[in-house]
This record gives sequence, C-alpha cells and structure tokens, in this order.
Amino acid sequence: MTEENFSDPNITSEDKTWALLCYLFTPLVPIILLLLEDKKDRPFLKAHYPQALAWGIVLYLIATILSATVILIPVSCIIALATMVFNVLWGIKAYNGEYVEIPVISDFVKKQGWGA
Repeated sequence: MTEENFSDPNITSEDKTWALLCYLFTPLVPIILLLLEDKKDRPFLKAHYPQALAWGIVLYLIATILSATVILIPVSCIIALATMVFNVLWGIKAYNGEYVEIPVISDFVKKQGWGA
C-alpha cells in the first residue's frame, strides 16, 4: 500500500517559500509578512508566521538570559545549534505543504487567536 500526499490546491509555491523563510529567518520574515497585506491573510501562511514569530521571540529571550552568565556559554552554544536544526526541519516541513506543530508555542498562538 502506498501513501499518497494530497496537498491543498489553495497553497501556492510562493506560500510554501514564505513559510520556509519564516522558520529560517525568524523573527524578521514573520514581521515582514505581518506588514504585507496580501500575504498576512493567506490561510497557510497564517498557520505558520505567527508561531514562527513567537518561536523567534522565545529564542531571543533565551539567548539574552543565557548570554548574561559566562558560565552558561557552552549551554547556549548547544541550544543555538539545536534551534538551527529545528528551524531547518520545520522550514522543510512547511515547504512540503505540511503544517508545523511546535510544542507549547503552537497551542499558545492558537489560543490567542493569532494563527489559523
């Protein structure tokens, strides 16, 4: 039995590219999408950019806290490497037309009514 991947016909390749960029260049690209009127209401992008923005803000907060102490620099390097890996994996998943679920952040964004 083969597994077929059905994609939503409303998701364009441009949407997929923007979703990929949201995760790779968070929080800059999600902020840009918030300012683009024609992009911010697209359902596929609205499912991705708010949580990518929240993820980016969380990353910067963690980096700021960890960089404040010299002892935790090795820990912050490991966390930075892990987050880069997650950003790439989530970006690839979004580029393939799939919806990404980031633990805690996805639920928070949905409960706030920011995402789709």
